[in-house]
Formats: sequence, C-alpha cells, structure tokens
Amino acid sequence: MASPESNKRIGELLFNAKLITSDQLAHALAEQKTTPGRLGSTLVRLGYLSNENLTNFLSVQFGVPAVDLHEFAIPTDVVELISSDLANKHHILPINRIGSTLIIATCDPTDLSAIDDIKFITGYNIETTVASEASIKEAIDKFYDSSSMLDDIISEFDDSEFEVIQDEEEDTNASALQKETEDAPVIRLVNKIMVDSIRRGASDIHVEPYEKFFRVRYRIDGVLYEIMKPPSKLKNAIISRIKIMSELNIAERRLPQDGRIKMKLGKGKSMDMRVSVLPTLYGEKIVMRLLDQSNLQLDMTKLGLEPKALELVDDAIRQPYGLILVTGPTGSGKTTTLYSALSELNKVSDNIMTAEDPVEFNLPGVNQVQIREGIGLTFAAALRSFMRQDPDIILVGEMRDLETAEISIKASLTGHLVLSTLHTNDAPSSVTRLVNMGVEPFLIVSSVNIIIAQRLARKVCQKCCAKEDIPVNALIQSGMKPEIAENAVCLKGEGCEECNRTGYKGRIALYEVMTFTEVVKTAILNDANTMELKKVAIENGMKSLRQSGLSKLIEGTTSFQEVLRVTARD
Repeated sequence: MASPESNKRIGELLFNAKLITSDQLAHALAEQKTTPGRLGSTLVRLGYLSNENLTNFLSVQFGVPAVDLHEFAIPTDVVELISSDLANKHHILPINRIGSTLIIATCDPTDLSAIDDIKFITGYNIETTVASEASIKEAIDKFYDSSSMLDDIISEFDDSEFEVIQDEEEDTNASALQKETEDAPVIRLVNKIMVDSIRRGASDIHVEPYEKFFRVRYRIDGVLYEIMKPPSKLKNAIISRIKIMSELNIAERRLPQDGRIKMKLGKGKSMDMRVSVLPTLYGEKIVMRLLDQSNLQLDMTKLGLEPKALELVDDAIRQPYGLILVTGPTGSGKTTTLYSALSELNKVSDNIMTAEDPVEFNLPGVNQVQIREGIGLTFAAALRSFMRQDPDIILVGEMRDLETAEISIKASLTGHLVLSTLHTNDAPSSVTRLVNMGVEPFLIVSSVNIIIAQRLARKVCQKCCAKEDIPVNALIQSGMKPEIAENAVCLKGEGCEECNRTGYKGRIALYEVMTFTEVVKTAILNDANTMELKKVAIENGMKSLRQSGLSKLIEGTTSFQEVLRVTARD
C-alpha cells in the first residue's frame, strides 16, 4: 500500500496539472480513511479520473514509459523471479529481463521502498514502467493464481508416478495411463480448466503439447488467450483424463478421435463439450468446443441482420423449395444462423430432417442425424435416405463433395427446401466453389434462392466504451462513403472488470446477403469470375461484409480495429 506521503504528493501533482479539482482531491482523501488504497485508484473508482489518463500522467510526470499489459507477452521465467506474495504486496509485476536488469510494471513510480525491496531480493538492477493498478491486478491474478493453483496440485504428485513415454506408440502402457488419470490432482486440474472456461465465457479450450512446454488456451469472443502452462510431465495424464471423460480410446495415440463430454453445472443447467483429439509432433492436441444450449440464439431478429437483409433472408426461407447456402470459415456462426432459420420453420405440419457432423444442439421437433463416415453414413448416404422419408425441409451440415451437392440441388428442384453450408470467403465465391466442385452453372441459377456469408465481430463493451478518434481518411480508405465518414462517431472499449479488461464483450454477426436476381443469374451463366460477380451483386444492392461491419461501427456496436480484423476490403 502506498504511503500517506506518496498519496499526498501524487494528489498535489494531479491537482496542479488540473486533472482533478480540490473538492475531488479532498473527497478521495476522505474516502481513503474508510477504504484504504492508492489515491490514484480511489480517484478512478470515484469516477474523477480514467485509468488511461492516470497512467499517461504518471508516465510523463516521472519520465517512465507506460505499458499496456494486455498486449505484453511476459515470459514465464521472468514472472517466476518475483513471488506472488511480493507482487501483491507492492502491486508490481515483472515484465521483462535484459541482462542484469529486471523491468517491472508499477502503478506508483514514487514507491522507492518497493523498488529497493525487489532489487535486494532478486539481485537485479530495476527499471520501472507504469501501468494502471487494475491492469496490474488482473495480470497478477492471471500469472500467479494459475501458477499457485498448479503448484498446490503438483505438490501432491510423486515424481516416481510418472514415466517418460517413448516415441514408439506401440509401447504405450494403457493401464499406466489409466492409473495416472485416476489421481485426484489430475482430476482437480482438468475440472478446474473446464469450470474456469465456462466462467470466463470461452467458446473453445485448446490443450496443446509442444517440444519444450505444454499450454492451455481459451478462445473468448473469437480470440485465443493463454491461460496456463502446466508442467510437461503432466501432459499425458491430462490428455488421457480428457479422453476418458470423452469415452475415447486412451491407448490409441496415432489417429484423430472425436468425442463428447456432458457436464452438470447445478440449478438444472448442463454444458456439452465437443472434443477433438489430433496427433501432433509432440503429442495429442485437444480442442474442446463448449456448446451451451441456454445461450443458443434462435431469434433471427437478434442475429445482427439489418432490416433489409433480414427481409431478404426471411423471404428466402419461406419459399416452398430451393437451396439456401450459408458460408464462412469455421466458428463464424453458420450453425446458429441455420438453427435460427429452422426454428422459424419448425411447425407440426412440416417434416424437417438434418444431416450434421456433429449434431451440436438438440432441436425438439426436428429429426437430426449424426453423420458417421467410418460406417458409411456420409452426407450423401443420409440425403438419399431422407428422400424416402417424405421430407419437407432438409438441412445438410456441409457440402463437401460433388455427390452431396448434386443430391441437394436435385432435392431443391423437386419441391424441397434445402439449407446447407460451404467454406468460402464470401457469397460470390460460393458460386465459384460449386462450379469447381463440378456443378453446372444452369443448375446453380435454377436451384439457389440466396447465399449468406457471415463473420463474427466482437462487440464494444458498453460499460467502458469511449469515443475513438479515427482519421477521416482512414475511414474512407476502409470503404466508408466520404459524406458518412465526415460525421462518423467511432467507439472503443477502454477495458473494465465487466469485459476482463479487453474492451469487448460478446459478439455480433456481420452478414453479406446475395439474392439471385436476373442480373446475377445472367452473370453466372456467362461464367463471370468471383470479382465480376461481386461487382454485379453490389451494384444490384448487396451489402458486402466490409460494408456490414462499417454499419455496425457507425451504430456503435463494434470498433474500427475489429472491422478491419474480420473483413477484407471490397
């Protein structure tokens, strides 16, 4: 905790710089008597000063650089130079080491006693940088909480319980792996990873083995964050534990495997995890996708579609027959869009059948089939069976080959509404993809009702959002019309407790909706390439993914940097 003299000095400097008033300073000092802490943090908590303004002021005033800890990669061996007790006591964080100099981040550059203390304990010369108290606290929680938790768990292990598993997979001892996974510390650690991922709102967990380290990352709002680095000696036990929970073969370490975990979270809530195991050079990598039924958004009006685009999509799914394609990379929300459409169409009078790999969510009233290519139940085989089941609406999880595409198109031309996905960059390139697969252009224009391309962009946190000054030229170069760019108000998130200091909370979909007008059909029949087709579609009213993103930017939903990250220039 900062000394009264330090607080008084910083308070006077802030007042002299006219960043706070005398009344605000007096109120903050009075507040400290009941809630001890640093004066700067008290001023921020009372709303008299922002974290950014305070950090920049301290940086200029004391001639030390300011750092953004959210964008700073801190080596594990540097963090270990200072104990968690010492870091919490002085509210500092080691961030880098250069020769005999240790660089630390502090929120109080005037606290010389803390610097001397660290210099004495570590034996390094100390250089200081300044960061906000909130970001330092978050970083300490991130680096030391997981480390201390791991230390507690690892201390329960006896090194003799572990053996090095050789590269020759045939010699893998399955019974030994089974025994390791039954140890309480391994169970606690795996459970901790899973529960923590749910608490943080992660969509995926990545468990990754490398030559010299082993790490766990979460994907939160579409971006991966490193959470912890368990010791490499726990690698096989952790991976085998997850495989057992997924009912997979722990002795098979040469082939990919897919499984599923279902967790009960209390209060009647459950969470499904889709597990994918992939053999890599240094072990098996596991990716677990979290499927939360309670968070499934099935209201098409809340997906992010603009009014005109929503009207076009709604009209397309109400047609008695035809093909509707949703395109985008993995993790772009295609399944949610398709499920939302099925939810709108789900009536007692219609027979809805789906072929999915995998079935991510259960939709009551919909006949869902899990594809199992290992036994011959492919998309094409499922579709052929569907045609004998008197279907009205068919969902094909993905068009992967010509056979599946041809059956889907034939079904759409014989009185069925067919929904499916493709992996392409945008809507116009989906036509090129179908042609490359071997589908004739005349079949495409005869069967396809609409193609929807989408991406997921992070939403600016509404609790800590603030105006961001983006040069007008930058907005124009990104694709915004000059008359709109002149008056555009852009927002960014400054980072707060609500959004885990990222500035973003939640995601919104960006859509590109290409309808098959006569002009578009003519261009396809004339063998137009992707760029030509896109130009024709935009001239006929299609809003591109970039334009959809810029619309969300003007609405204050997302940030300029996020639009540039997830969309390409037209």
